[in-house]
Amino acid sequence: MSDTPAPTARLALEDGCVFTGTAFGAPVDGVGEVVFNTSMSGYQEILTDPSYAGQIVCMTVPQIGNTGVNVRDSESAKPQVAGFVVKELSRTVSNYRSEQPLSDYLADHGISGITGIDTRALVRRLRDTGAMRGVLTTDADITDAELVERAKSAPNMAGADWVTEVKPTERYDWSDRRGDWTAGEPIDGSGLHVVALDCGAKHNILRHLADRGVKVTVLPPDASAEDILGHEPDGLFVSNGPGDPAAVDYAVATLRTLMDRKLPTFGICLGHQLLSRAIGAETYKLKFGHRGGNQPVKDLTTGKVEITSQNHGFAVDRASLESAGGVVTHIHLNDQTVSGFRHGELPVFAVQYHPEASPGPHDAAYLFDRFVQSMLDAKPTRQ
Repeated sequence: MSDTPAPTARLALEDGCVFTGTAFGAPVDGVGEVVFNTSMSGYQEILTDPSYAGQIVCMTVPQIGNTGVNVRDSESAKPQVAGFVVKELSRTVSNYRSEQPLSDYLADHGISGITGIDTRALVRRLRDTGAMRGVLTTDADITDAELVERAKSAPNMAGADWVTEVKPTERYDWSDRRGDWTAGEPIDGSGLHVVALDCGAKHNILRHLADRGVKVTVLPPDASAEDILGHEPDGLFVSNGPGDPAAVDYAVATLRTLMDRKLPTFGICLGHQLLSRAIGAETYKLKFGHRGGNQPVKDLTTGKVEITSQNHGFAVDRASLESAGGVVTHIHLNDQTVSGFRHGELPVFAVQYHPEASPGPHDAAYLFDRFVQSMLDAKPTRQ
């Protein structure tokens, strides 16, 4: 790390609060919704999660950057955040797998960061007020008041279709597995074919499917029902992604059409919200969302509590879900929001959290086996 003094950076919130610290990464402006993540590790996976598009992420753990960055741990091709906020940026990297310091990595990809601010004060403000729009800058010529006005004029996350910013433009096949990180003996899904709708899919989701021997064909989320069925899939997966599910109406319409085909279907995060809307449920914006690797969820079927990884700012309305024929299967224990559902009659289920969590926790990885088993159970009847 260079000994040259880093420039000053400022983070301005739409409520008028301005935090001043030290810049790292690229000397560019970052604009987006300011949110926080409570994970103790896995900052690289967080940075590269497409669900964070359009958001400035604050980490609650005090020191970030001590394990550097390596290509293998990325969840997409590049960092997706609009900006990064940390209490202390580590000046040293202590990991044999590291290929690059965090600051250099962000600089290479045009992402700005700020360190040296009171992240506890920022997080408390976001918890009390709710997630807010913000601007991160190193521009010394703009006043604090002007920065706040810029934050106020930034686009709202509610009503925004951020999926269009991260979706693939064409189909692709996926075969990469988790390799050394595979644990246990996943169910064998050899011979099965899954079509995955990529709304901003994390790589580890696709790795989990490939670990089970499943052939994975990935399509953009605006693929038509005819295109999806043309691949003759045994199952359909709907991925995570950024933004307001109500704005992704094209995917909802396609999923609604596919319901009649009784195709085994599994959704994660945004996929959970889209499938809920496809059966007739409503979604709404949470005050500050759930983001972290330590979120407690209760499985209402077994009574067990899972520690889960989550990253979402919207939730499914329980009353409308149940009225539409959905059965709530999982509940977030912090606020009783819906964390999972299954359809009462169709082979459709989904969870609001991330069972593919990398680096962890791994409590919910069984859901991929459940998806594969649902396809195995349905295959004789579909032939």
